[in-house]
Amino acid sequence: MNAELLFAANHLWQSTLCAAAAGLLALALRKNRARAQHWVWMIASIKFLILLWLFTRIGSHLGWLKASAAPAARLSSAVKHFSQPFLALPIRAALPAGAADPLPYILLAVWLSGCIAVLFSWWRRWRIVAAAVRAASPLPLEIGVRVMASPALLEPGVFGIFHPVLLLPRGIEDRLTPEQLQAILAHELCHIRRRDNLAAAVHLAVEAVCWFHPLAWWIGARLVEERERACDEEVLRAGNQPRTYAESILLTCKFYLESPIACVSGVTGADLKRRLAGIMTQPVALDLSLGRKLLLAAAGAAAIGAPIGIGLVGAPRIQAQSPAAAVAPPEFEVASVKPSAPGTRGFIGAAPGGERFTATKATLKWLIMMAYDITDRQISGGPNWLDADTYDVYAKAERPSSREQIYLMLQTLLADRFKLSLHRETRELPVYALVADKGVPKLKLHESPDSVQPLIKGYAGGIAFQNVPLSRLAWFLSTQADRTVLDQTGIKGSYDFNLEWTLDAPAKGHSLDSSSERDPFSASILTAVREQLGLKVESQRGPVLFLSVEHVEKPSEN
Repeated sequence: MNAELLFAANHLWQSTLCAAAAGLLALALRKNRARAQHWVWMIASIKFLILLWLFTRIGSHLGWLKASAAPAARLSSAVKHFSQPFLALPIRAALPAGAADPLPYILLAVWLSGCIAVLFSWWRRWRIVAAAVRAASPLPLEIGVRVMASPALLEPGVFGIFHPVLLLPRGIEDRLTPEQLQAILAHELCHIRRRDNLAAAVHLAVEAVCWFHPLAWWIGARLVEERERACDEEVLRAGNQPRTYAESILLTCKFYLESPIACVSGVTGADLKRRLAGIMTQPVALDLSLGRKLLLAAAGAAAIGAPIGIGLVGAPRIQAQSPAAAVAPPEFEVASVKPSAPGTRGFIGAAPGGERFTATKATLKWLIMMAYDITDRQISGGPNWLDADTYDVYAKAERPSSREQIYLMLQTLLADRFKLSLHRETRELPVYALVADKGVPKLKLHESPDSVQPLIKGYAGGIAFQNVPLSRLAWFLSTQADRTVLDQTGIKGSYDFNLEWTLDAPAKGHSLDSSSERDPFSASILTAVREQLGLKVESQRGPVLFLSVEHVEKPSEN
């Protein structure tokens, strides 16, 4: 769960930076109409819900547009470190083996408790208004929205988001003059036109999720302040007299209670002293000039475009090769890739080793599996022919090479001949670990590793492994399991062995753990691995590589 904590910390840091930028932008727009500043704070609020990661992933998937220039990479790295300063959690005391770290779960419980408390508080306040609406009766006012008269002593307010109802306290027409009532109605209709209840509801979600962040509550106060100022400006621009309007607000405060929740827009919200001063002095609120409109447009474009650009130039990406070999990827001296001829016998047991790599009637997906030592379920994307068309591959290295080098050469070959571009992602998931059982493993070391090409070949009733490391056994078991199997035996070298089993054989009491309802493999395979090889499979968590095909082309014959 440490990764989730880091992700949350970086997201909150980015949201804090966005709020600081919104404050500077609102300061620059202080002489303009309040609705512009309200939009600025609304965007800052939404940033607490929208993840920068989302836009970065959009950019990372535009791999065919990716710029490879060094300055772009340096810029991406600098922005990444600035926007994600929490790259590691503080070092904590080591826990006993097998013990779970309680800190993430404690933090989760605290966050959930706070979130539930905030939601419960809003729900209680919402019930007060909902009860007033249920007790209200219709009023025959033709103003384009349903009007209800309530016996509750709540100020005039707009209830509802998609089907708003204007709720007026019963007898308000006896307390206000017709001009004052008209000004109050104009204010509430302005809330409806601006959909202020929807904006307030969105920010209530922000406050519930980020209840522990002071900026979430501070932005909420700014939103209420700017929305009320925006409505005040509209009421005055509609021709209502400032004195009459100010008196209507004061009388409403005198006789009625303020709306208990922000998503029921009333008339008495925000700093009344400041609002009344603004109404009476009528400061000139300027419309946005062309320059300020461009400033707002640039700020919005930067908020979305910058993270997309970060993902575009800096997302983890591979061109069918290992990052360690990105500077000078090794490649075969000669290689041939041709579509398989009809009737060709498949040599799907081919494995790299020595100087040569040979595969016949192999799909591109299978070649990717071989090159990256992964299984079918760890590959996504790509056209249908990825797992349908078959090819014959013959390649020769300049000199005898290790398996790792041959794998890298195969990755380079796929990038060159198939124009293969992949996106790499590592996830922490439940896996199975191949480990040594009690006693000495029953394995025969291959005497001359370079004399025979590594081979995995199936036959009736089993499969033969020749000159292969145990990592290839783990790979084979992964193809038979519902999870990835990792080689954690710690046993080096290449081995010759056969693994034989029968379908639906009894498990002889073997299982992964006492809580398992069923084995992930055929029970007979597990028994064979233990009895014939002296190895076993255990359940745990570990890193699993996933590859997404972003671009690929059919190769030309050569």
